[in-house]
Amino acid sequence: MNRTTLFGARPDVPAGDVGAALAVAPTLCEHAALLGRETSAYFGLLRELGAFDLTTARTLEPHLDALTILAEAGVEPLDLSVGVTKASTWGVFASRAPELRAEHTGAGWRLSGTKPWCSLADRLTHALVTVGTPEGQRLFALGLDDSSVHVSSAPWVARGLSAVRSPSVTFVDTPAEPVGEPGFYLGRDGFAWGGVGVAAIWAGAVDALTRTVTNAAERREPDQIALMHLGRLSTYRHVLDVTLADAASRIDAGQAAGTDGSRLAAQARAVVAEVAENALSCVGHALGPGPLTGDEEHARRVADLTVYLRQHHAERDLAAIGATVLEGTGE
Repeated sequence: MNRTTLFGARPDVPAGDVGAALAVAPTLCEHAALLGRETSAYFGLLRELGAFDLTTARTLEPHLDALTILAEAGVEPLDLSVGVTKASTWGVFASRAPELRAEHTGAGWRLSGTKPWCSLADRLTHALVTVGTPEGQRLFALGLDDSSVHVSSAPWVARGLSAVRSPSVTFVDTPAEPVGEPGFYLGRDGFAWGGVGVAAIWAGAVDALTRTVTNAAERREPDQIALMHLGRLSTYRHVLDVTLADAASRIDAGQAAGTDGSRLAAQARAVVAEVAENALSCVGHALGPGPLTGDEEHARRVADLTVYLRQHHAERDLAAIGATVLEGTGE
């Protein structure tokens, strides 16, 4: 079984095992504090996870993201009124949900309606959930084990990230606690920075794919075409190194706040996504169909990365960057 020891003296985590990853999640509190302070280390952690296994990374990244969001709001998780413990595991459910509503009653805030794309809602204990209100979008913390929370059992037919179900969740008068003021979730600087963190995971997957191609070349005398593929992948990794290092440096130097941070994150994510997609093509040409049909780890990584990259909005994100250029705010 493919295993790694994460973050120094940590329990071994089997690749592709959501339960094992969630068991490790509560031990990561100190790592969430790195974003915005030692951002290179934070991105390095996520890149390490991506190189190990994308299912593990996709499980742990939202937990880390939730902890950084709470820290940015000045909220101690254990002080929340929604049953948080030291063993709690977190997700962030932020997809658009026009029918989901929040109501402030005499008993506190209550959420009602359905939220789509709630990753691991059937496995987590808690979540941060965005809701549109008359005052603007608000963020709420809630417990997922409450009897008023109903997770959809609709089929999940994904071939990539198949263990990371993202079902719809229906809330029926579910107790929740607000986190931050209206507009906090999208308005904070960490929103952009966290997006670069996801890109760091994609970069880690490229590292692992490059290692697979390198190992294949070392097993036999490589011809010029094999060397070309290795050279191309090495160049891709250099681009990833420079892009992530530049983003981390700017964040820690205070140069990634407001619109500057949003533009930096959009550009960094676009670069990493394009490199990762090109790397998938390069690796396919270098290795042929054999590993896709006979190497379970490689085949899973390719399928997982293909799905994971669709978090990037591709041409729409590039068009948004282009709009900033015409507005005179882009570079």
